[in-house]
Amino acid sequence: MKKNLLFILNKLVCGGAEKSLISLLETIDYTSYNVDLFLFKHEGTFLKKLPNEVNLLPEPKNYKYIDLPLKNSLFELVSKKDYKLVMNRGVLGFLAKTEKNGAKVEQKFWKYLASSLSHLPKEYDVAIGFQEKSPIYYLVDRVKAKKKIGWIHTDLNKLNINVKKENFYLSQLDHIVTVSEDLVNKLKDMFPNNENKIECIHNIISTNIINNLSIEPVEDMISEEAVNLISVGRLAKEKGLELTLNALEILIRKGYKIKWYLIGEGDQQNLLEEAIKEKGLNNHVEFLGLKENPYPYIKKADIFVQTSRYEGKSISIEEAKVLGKPIVITNFETATNHVIHGKTGLISEMNEDEIAINIQSLIDNKALRTQLSQNLIMECHGTEDEVNKFYSLLEDKVTINL
Repeated sequence: MKKNLLFILNKLVCGGAEKSLISLLETIDYTSYNVDLFLFKHEGTFLKKLPNEVNLLPEPKNYKYIDLPLKNSLFELVSKKDYKLVMNRGVLGFLAKTEKNGAKVEQKFWKYLASSLSHLPKEYDVAIGFQEKSPIYYLVDRVKAKKKIGWIHTDLNKLNINVKKENFYLSQLDHIVTVSEDLVNKLKDMFPNNENKIECIHNIISTNIINNLSIEPVEDMISEEAVNLISVGRLAKEKGLELTLNALEILIRKGYKIKWYLIGEGDQQNLLEEAIKEKGLNNHVEFLGLKENPYPYIKKADIFVQTSRYEGKSISIEEAKVLGKPIVITNFETATNHVIHGKTGLISEMNEDEIAINIQSLIDNKALRTQLSQNLIMECHGTEDEVNKFYSLLEDKVTINL
């Protein structure tokens, strides 16, 4: 008999957790599992990539008022005389103004959001909160399942969350999955009472799929007269995009012809656009927006740059490695789990001067670029077999703790 699985996620926007889920859903054996997906909001470019076998559950009816702008949601709720939701939405507005840490806002607001969301009527064999915070909270508070799994994609230390509150929810899970061995160790240090539950399942990366998709033609890049840099991911503060921009300015002032392409969307785009205008770099930076298939753009670029302040296990970096792109990243805590400095990429200290030096060394040294690319192509293999770890976790056949 097939087992009934439930996955829970916020939305299917173009992010690492979302891409990881799509890759897993594309790999699952649907002859053995029925799969439901619960999203707080039916939104995001990856909605179109859901396999036909996945049953997308209806949106929770009240969540739209939480996601609407404050004035709009209050107007609608008052007209409906739903004063409980009026209060809850007002609390979120207050928290958003008084608490600068978005992760803490999410933690503090959950009890109000939860009171606006109903339980799912179906009981599942296994339910998976596929991202930290709200998806896991919803799993614990609003889902019936014989087994509950929480999936963590980032370094929770960097979010400055309330550890006691997070531990309350993690303690109610049967398994806690994260995406790298380094994050396993960090979670064990952070939540020692849950250390026996913590497992590592790497993001599923298919070299065949990536290479096949990378040969699709694209017309909106590349500059033939410049060195082409590319960055892929959310345009968010933690991605440190202003560091790349400042490094680009340094190199342009030195006389290098460079074009920087960004794939993704986020709340930092307006700030970046203002900074680009102030620096007079409009002709050197291009926002490409979201791309369902970013691989032809990565393939055509000369250098992949990711100057993050922190990362868990970056899917974008792993995909650039598959395509053999010379890589420059910053020295975030898990950087050495992504590339080996001087062998499969260059790791910079987290400042624009060293980032500029490393990009410059790749521009000037074609032999180094070639060597890094060759090393990556020889080293990179797909991780499709990681789905077997997932099956083992579902069936409790073996321990996969690394």
